[in-house]
Amino acid sequence: MTGPEVVGRRTSPWVLVLHTVTFRQARALVPAVLALGVTRGLGDGLGTVIALVAGITLLSLLGAAISWWRFSYTDGDAAVVVTRGLLTRSARTVPNDRIRGVEVEAPALHRLLGLVRVRIDAAAGSVTSEEELVIDGVTRAEGDRLRNRLLTHAASAQDLLAGRHAAAEPEEELLRFDYRWLVYAPLVGSYLAVPLAAGGALLRAAEELPEQFLPEFWSPDVSDTRIVVRLVVSALLVLILGSIIGSALVNWRFRLLRRGGALVAVRGLVTRRHTELDIDRIRGCTISEGLGMRLVGAARVSALVTGLGDATRRGQVLPLGPVELARALSAELVDHPGPLRRHPPAARRRSIARGTTPGLLVAAAGGVVAVTTGWWPLLAAGAALVLLGVPLGLARYNALGHVAGPRSFALRSGWLVRSHTVLQDRAVVGWEVRQSVVQRRAGLATVLACVGAGSGGYAARDMAAAEVAEFARDASGAWAATLTPYG
Repeated sequence: MTGPEVVGRRTSPWVLVLHTVTFRQARALVPAVLALGVTRGLGDGLGTVIALVAGITLLSLLGAAISWWRFSYTDGDAAVVVTRGLLTRSARTVPNDRIRGVEVEAPALHRLLGLVRVRIDAAAGSVTSEEELVIDGVTRAEGDRLRNRLLTHAASAQDLLAGRHAAAEPEEELLRFDYRWLVYAPLVGSYLAVPLAAGGALLRAAEELPEQFLPEFWSPDVSDTRIVVRLVVSALLVLILGSIIGSALVNWRFRLLRRGGALVAVRGLVTRRHTELDIDRIRGCTISEGLGMRLVGAARVSALVTGLGDATRRGQVLPLGPVELARALSAELVDHPGPLRRHPPAARRRSIARGTTPGLLVAAAGGVVAVTTGWWPLLAAGAALVLLGVPLGLARYNALGHVAGPRSFALRSGWLVRSHTVLQDRAVVGWEVRQSVVQRRAGLATVLACVGAGSGGYAARDMAAAEVAEFARDASGAWAATLTPYG
């Protein structure tokens, strides 16, 4: 780099306030300070608490000032460079043509100070946080400039004027989140976890408070059936309401736009996120339907993008909505190859066997216990599990399917969460065939399509072994025609 590119840029000075308030730099020192206070025999009065908070705040301010002073970034025509560190200096350079995506985040405190956080994804397929650069504490205008400039260079490092052309391209709105879809939230496990996580965090915070600040909790009489029923109903209502609120906070004003050669997803109330995905890097889509979601006709859609870090969140193009809309959006992004082919009857028999095996084992143990001791409930439980295993096995089998088309192929599996994945033929970088002893005897095989997007591999479970080579050839080309299961 030459000229003005050598001079690094600094983040906004307001980031000092942000990092001081959040104790970002001093967070790791809090346990040590508390331990030191215990060894010194500090009391638990209000004065001690104020002194500890003031001391940690000063440490946080000092750490934030040093971090801000020694942090700089440079966005050149060839690469982006982030330099940091006081005693140990580090400089990380990522070529612009290796940038997979740029996300601009604006949490609540950032928005209050007019700042954003820019995440520059330089992943090569995995999802570790070390594969992204984070520039925290730039102005909104600077964040937008960085996003436009870096994505422009990532798409075409030769065209220096492309940033202005990209900014002038019209937007097409593909979908907008309908708040009526929030009724699906209690059927999604990740949203149900939100109130549980919030309750756990409050309990952990309460444990750290001095005794005089702890509230007095009501101890219910669990021997009263009516009180127990009320508690259970109240807990369920809190879970349902919490999941709806959590979904609303994450997906507030969600919009999916097509802007030139990029998909743009904007969402969030507390933390506003602006994520851009390069359409040329999209290799497929996955439609996910949990068990509860299938009962009400709901689904989620994720785009599979090569080299995208944190693909589960960043690749989500429909967080929650009707299954018909999910299928239409998936077909808009990737050509669908057609209806799925069912797997052979041997796959159904194997699925039923797998569903009933745990029950048979419990029943066998229960039979031994019943003969030796006369205690039969374990035998009854095993019989019930066997009966439940039959519909479970049938449901797993009915979820299986695969098909290969001219430009893409599709795989479907899963019972608790059913995933229908459509991949472009150019996404495949390799194939793997797996066969257990039982599968070989039944003439079945599991075929794994290895791709450089999403989770990295997608399987067609228990398909006919004789169809493996034909499916692989139709799905990815003649080079895979020699793929055969083990003999």
